[in-house]
Amino acid sequence: MNEYYKRKLQLPDSGDETFFLWGARQTGKSTLLKKTYPRALWIDLLKSEEYRRYIEHPEYLREEIARSGAGFVVIDEIQKVPAILDEVHWLHENRKIQFALCGSSARKLRKGHANLLGGRGVRYELFGFSASELRSRFDLTRMLNHGYFPRIYSNSTPKRLLNNYVSQYLKDEVAAEGLVRRLPSFSQFLNMASLSDCELVNYSTIARDTGVSSETIRGYFEILCDSLLGKFLHAYRRRPKRRITTSPKFYFSDVGVVNFLAKRGKLEPGGELYGKAFENWVFHELCSYDSYKEKFSEICFWRLSSGIEVDFVVNHMDCAIEAKASNRITKDHLKGLRQLSIDHPNVKKRIVVCLDNKDRLTEDDIEIINYQTFIKKLWAGNLF
Repeated sequence: MNEYYKRKLQLPDSGDETFFLWGARQTGKSTLLKKTYPRALWIDLLKSEEYRRYIEHPEYLREEIARSGAGFVVIDEIQKVPAILDEVHWLHENRKIQFALCGSSARKLRKGHANLLGGRGVRYELFGFSASELRSRFDLTRMLNHGYFPRIYSNSTPKRLLNNYVSQYLKDEVAAEGLVRRLPSFSQFLNMASLSDCELVNYSTIARDTGVSSETIRGYFEILCDSLLGKFLHAYRRRPKRRITTSPKFYFSDVGVVNFLAKRGKLEPGGELYGKAFENWVFHELCSYDSYKEKFSEICFWRLSSGIEVDFVVNHMDCAIEAKASNRITKDHLKGLRQLSIDHPNVKKRIVVCLDNKDRLTEDDIEIINYQTFIKKLWAGNLF
């Protein structure tokens, strides 16, 4: 499965604007840029000779562009040489050169107060594969086992690649950048965090099991967010009528990484872990769609202190979604959505995404739809 899949992210035409393209490692950023801008001058800071050249003399960028006559330049792994952004800014302002600046983490740039072009660089983010990009080659069980990264999804032996991915992340993104003092503790944290993927974050429990402070654990989660390996999902708090949960949940950005870190075996429909992976995937699709279509929505979860919850709420009750990896939806699966409408009768759509092949509508207007229908409705803009 080596063919190229057209991505849903639409980048600007060459020369139209300067922008940042962010995304976790192996989401396909470089491939997308090469396909979109085949004639651009390419500077890859992952190459040791290029890295050494520009870390010592960032001003060489002006000379290289003058020599080549390029009007559009791609700089890959931009976070490795923050000082080059001063040159980018000058060239953009004074020579009208446009840049595509690609990276996997803005942490080093932000922490080092690097020049982020004064807000002139538009921000794009690339996620792993969406089901809508794979079209007929989409296989749900394969995706829930392999994850969303293109190379790993397409490979027949994902565990070896996932092991290498995690090892390289620890080596290149964490250790090499000096992000943590104790790498073994961070590695253990990754394992513990993976076990609670899609669940409420309990800093003190993870801290106790890892042997570091709760504040350190908060910093570790921040590293995951900065390197785009995960994000928090916050609780919906508007106009609560009953006691609600306010702690956030955390979702890894790739379920294959979760499977590897948590040492899960093969996931099969019907299992509890398959259900957790299914929830991660639904969140991945929601985030991908929201970002690519520039909806800028607020996605939250809703949960009563009793534990009754709804997985995802979009904006001010535009849409409420439950992810249930079951082929037979019962009234117990609908409890959260029904309780939500008691407190928030203004909710516009209530949806259960599931494995049931027959879509239907309950008497109280809850849509029960197959995951394939969910993908079609989502990417057609029919959910929000």
